[in-house]
Amino acid sequence: MAGTDTFKPLAGPTLLLAGMVLALTNFMVVLDTTIANVSVAHIAGSMGISSSQGTWIITSYAVAEAICVPLTGWLAGRFGAVRTFIVGMIGFGLFSILCGLSGSLPMIVACRIGQGLCGGPLMPLSQTLLLRVFPKQQHGQAMGLWAMTTVVAPILGPILGGTISDSWSWHWIFFINIPVAALCAYGAYRLLTPAETRTERLGVDKIGLALMVLWIGALQIMLDLGRERDWFGDSLIVALAVIAGVGFLVFLAWEFTEERPIVDLKVFRHRGFSVAVASLAFAFATFFASAVLIPQWLQASLGYTSTYAGYVTAFSGVAAVIMSPIVAKISGKVDPRALVCFGILWLGLISLLRTHWTSGADYWSLAIPQMLQGFGMPFFFIPLTTIALGAVEPHETASAAGVMSFLRTMAGAIGTSVSTTMFANSTIASRSEIVGSLNAADTSQQLQASGFSIDQVRGIIERTVEQEAAAVAIDHIFLLSAIIFGIAAMVIWLSPRPRRPVGAGAAH
Repeated sequence: MAGTDTFKPLAGPTLLLAGMVLALTNFMVVLDTTIANVSVAHIAGSMGISSSQGTWIITSYAVAEAICVPLTGWLAGRFGAVRTFIVGMIGFGLFSILCGLSGSLPMIVACRIGQGLCGGPLMPLSQTLLLRVFPKQQHGQAMGLWAMTTVVAPILGPILGGTISDSWSWHWIFFINIPVAALCAYGAYRLLTPAETRTERLGVDKIGLALMVLWIGALQIMLDLGRERDWFGDSLIVALAVIAGVGFLVFLAWEFTEERPIVDLKVFRHRGFSVAVASLAFAFATFFASAVLIPQWLQASLGYTSTYAGYVTAFSGVAAVIMSPIVAKISGKVDPRALVCFGILWLGLISLLRTHWTSGADYWSLAIPQMLQGFGMPFFFIPLTTIALGAVEPHETASAAGVMSFLRTMAGAIGTSVSTTMFANSTIASRSEIVGSLNAADTSQQLQASGFSIDQVRGIIERTVEQEAAAVAIDHIFLLSAIIFGIAAMVIWLSPRPRRPVGAGAAH
């Protein structure tokens, strides 16, 4: 199925259906990055594992997706964009079935890795194919459709995940992908086959790929197992740290000298790009970590169901949907560095608001900061892309976009692992401090006078201490988050103003 460059864009009902198939695919893949966030407690409970172990379900998908994104260009050039898209969609559907059927942590993590590997290329390919099948004068509309699914999917993910887990079972958060994957794969085969791209026999940087998988895998396993194994007091963690460190250094040396590297690190010679992705990595890691921690805290400490935890967290997307087109319109008229600085500082301000959360916080005290957070998100994401991709040479745009997407996804996974460990450790430390200064004699007597047995009184006090310790710990995390956001906001000013405009569809 070799393609040709003489393909003419689609028109009429065929174009409409093709656009819907590609938009729906992107929606489903992005949805799966957040749909499991509020379901971790359900999955952990049914498998008899801790919530911190349950975060492997989130990070395994993110890491696998990050590894596969840089391969998208090679896969499309070697096998064709449409063929790669269809095979990726079928694989995503099959691994979704296996995720839903999983009965143990190793199985679901392995299947989520498969999901991420198959889903990684689908997001950039859906963008590429939208630009290919839509006429040039409609590229703005095509990217608007793509951007809307990218923004809306993370909003609906927690709501759908919570509602499905509470109403049916967590297995269905994966099973709902099956009809969508089947429909999109069939639709792509029938509608997009004429749009196949030219193929050629391309070499692949096998050593670079192997080194990337090695150091990323070792780093992620180290971060996820570290807390349970007393970090560097355990020989396995030390070994993983050495493998990750040495593997990373060898990977850097190899990629800088390889003629066709798996990740083109030469784009980091541009100061604007390097500064922008550094700011992105720190800010996105902090942002994504809170998106994972908040639902866990709501369910474990405040007694929220998955559904209501999803409602609380989803509010962050409401203002983002409204503000995205406004920010896109003004980003060409205002210094993008100022917009990014404002957006990240806004996220830091919201983190400071959250430091006042308590175990007695009502629904709207939790939801309003989420809603306000959404206002600043487009100021952060949209202009940052302009700065990063505007700093590189035109022929490097695709490579730079791949590196940027890779680092963003990796930052999210690492941020999740680090923050969950810090939260657990801070909860233990706060609990010790509370217990050390606890004087529960009067409370115990009052509760016993009200008819509670001594065992019930102890249970009530223990539960109260755990709630307060978790509340103090989450406040500490948000205070640290505010500091990191502040640093990331200032770092962006080290970047020069973009030299050239960035065309629609450059980023993914």
